[in-house]
Amino acid sequence: MSVSERRPGPYLVVGLGNPGSKYAATRHNIGQMVLDHIADASGGRFTAARRAQAVVLEGRLGAPGAGERVILAKTTTYMNVSGGPVKALAAYYDIPPDRVVAVHDEVDIPFDAVRLKLGGGEGGHNGLRDITRALGTKDYLRVRVGVGRPPGGRDTADHVLAPFSTTERKSLDLLVSDAADAVESVVLEGLTAAQQRFHSREIR
Repeated sequence: MSVSERRPGPYLVVGLGNPGSKYAATRHNIGQMVLDHIADASGGRFTAARRAQAVVLEGRLGAPGAGERVILAKTTTYMNVSGGPVKALAAYYDIPPDRVVAVHDEVDIPFDAVRLKLGGGEGGHNGLRDITRALGTKDYLRVRVGVGRPPGGRDTADHVLAPFSTTERKSLDLLVSDAADAVESVVLEGLTAAQQRFHSREIR
């Protein structure tokens, strides 16, 4: 098989968040909730990564035997130092930045919406900023899960580090499921097709 015919390597799908039970149910950890949903659906379990501060699950998305190979990873560092684990995992699995997918909370998107993009700014998100610094490029994929702006002028940091409201929790499972579908769509169908599918949806 020639180099030009060789099948591309896996995708690295990283769910961002903070470690520990204190943060597990907060808005800032919705990226990790999405990866837990994908893992539960596949029946897989995360195990400690060999060369990074993360837990990983190797598998495939799509039809059995024909899907795309993926490395699901949840960082075990704090959000603002996510870049080191992402860089280490990308190097270990030989994955280029354009096949890295960061799944994260996004305050600039209303709650209940999912948006996707390649590259662009970090919008004040410290986890993304550190990934950009570590990879040396902004050109990695993002699955942006809307958590909305804080109400009443509340501090943004307090907002993302707080649990979802009672009203939000009623549709949280559906939002997490939608974001998991978006991950699968961008991996299997490509960014443009995934954007057309998810960006055309009305916010519930």
